[in-house]
Amino acid sequence: MQKTSELEEFNNRPAHILCLDDEASVLKSLVRLLRMNKFNVVVSTDGHDALQKMTATQFDVVISDMRMPKMSGAEFLAKAKKLAPDTQRILLTGYSDLESTVSAVNDGGINAYIQKPWQNDHLIGVIKSAVEKFRLKKHNELLQAHVKKQNAQLTELNQSLELRVEKRTKQIKQVLRQLEKANEREKNEHKSTVELLYNFINANPYLDGNRAQNIANTCTHIALYLNTSQKSIELAPTAGYLAQIGLLAMDPDLYKKPVNKLTEAQRKTFYTHPSTAQLMLMPALHLHDVSDAIYYQYERYNGNGLPKGLSGNEIPIGAMVLSVARDYWEAYEQSVGDNEAEHHQHALDTIKLYSGTFYHPKIVRALEASHNKMKEKKSTAGSVTICNAQELKENMVLGNSIQSHTGIMLLPKGHVFSRKSIEKLQQLEAKKPTPFRIMIKSAK
Repeated sequence: MQKTSELEEFNNRPAHILCLDDEASVLKSLVRLLRMNKFNVVVSTDGHDALQKMTATQFDVVISDMRMPKMSGAEFLAKAKKLAPDTQRILLTGYSDLESTVSAVNDGGINAYIQKPWQNDHLIGVIKSAVEKFRLKKHNELLQAHVKKQNAQLTELNQSLELRVEKRTKQIKQVLRQLEKANEREKNEHKSTVELLYNFINANPYLDGNRAQNIANTCTHIALYLNTSQKSIELAPTAGYLAQIGLLAMDPDLYKKPVNKLTEAQRKTFYTHPSTAQLMLMPALHLHDVSDAIYYQYERYNGNGLPKGLSGNEIPIGAMVLSVARDYWEAYEQSVGDNEAEHHQHALDTIKLYSGTFYHPKIVRALEASHNKMKEKKSTAGSVTICNAQELKENMVLGNSIQSHTGIMLLPKGHVFSRKSIEKLQQLEAKKPTPFRIMIKSAK
């Protein structure tokens, strides 16, 4: 806004013209003519005085006579060029001043010369053309300065965003490294890592832990029907649980609303979350295949996907399974109606519609074969079960602390539920708009 005001002020002010001539009658004629044409006119009879005036004021155009006693027009215009390069320079010259005119052209870089006696219309036309040229240059300079300032602000904003993402990524990678070091001699290394990262997702108010669980279960069912290796079957649900992990390093504005509600620039940023996840998971060497599945989850069977445009069997099978499971539950959530069976059928029909284009036909057939399994809601993540207060039973062990909306701890991690603590939690839940999401350690 400030730069726009500056441009408007510059364009709306009258053109400033400096006239230099040692003859008072010539100056008087010039002043009368120029003021009649709405120009702001300043006069001088001496070259040194004219240069001082140019130091104090920015002129659109300077008009100088050639023959003057103390400083010639050619000499004055050469100095004026160094002092104010953008100011347009016009020389008034007689027929006998050809040699001096050539000097003014070469040294003073004049923009135009007019022979005496001049024609008023011709002189005004030349001056208007010079004013327009000067203003175009200045207008361009102001715009370039404005663009430079905006680019600097954009660069600063991008650097700030990169620093925030880098900070969040480093924090999660640090947790991973610590976990790797602590569990390197333990057999349950894989489950512990997944459970920890899933808890990060589940604790985020804008990410859906239940959706991650449904995707994970569907990945398992598809892998079983595909009759893949035991390792692939074991890793299949992990990709589902952690498919959203890269979003934790991003601004919540990118994922707390549907993707189709984002701007084009926001969508481009959103679809980089798999590559962020790959960086986060890099220290967890045992999750390499899971990392690949997450990274390539937006590839399409026909080669029109992201990030590499892979096609067919070039896409890792874990990524193809995750893509089908993820989109199945997205279609399920977007379907309308009260009948849950209809939701599942709508989701299946949506996936089948894109078999051979978005999805590998073999994966789609496996999904269809395991369709009834999709209706089995299993809320488990590794060794953790998710429930609300109404589903609690005595002797259940709390897997993660429960806090109020103000951050006050209600129950600590490891709490063993009794009848009294269950009743108290149910009373609190009744006052909440949504049920608690309580993590319970599954029995070994």
